[in-house]
Amino acid sequence: MLQVQHAFLRRLDQHDVISPSRSSGGQRRYSRRDILIVRHVTRMTEEGMTLIAIRRILELEHELADVRRELDEIHARLNGRQQ
Repeated sequence: MLQVQHAFLRRLDQHDVISPSRSSGGQRRYSRRDILIVRHVTRMTEEGMTLIAIRRILELEHELADVRRELDEIHARLNGRQQ
């Protein structure tokens, strides 16, 4: 499906890039979100980025999404006051 090595997935887990759930037998279970992140990370590693840099990029992308959500809420409240 993802065409990546198991060792690569383990490294992503060890570096806290993804946090898959575990089965009762200890096997990693990847969510759809995890799979999307792995695809994104794979593209960045192919461009030569380190996992430390990738983890920081993912953190910043998450923070940016939070800020955009807050901004949308503020705009919605302001639009509600103007009507």
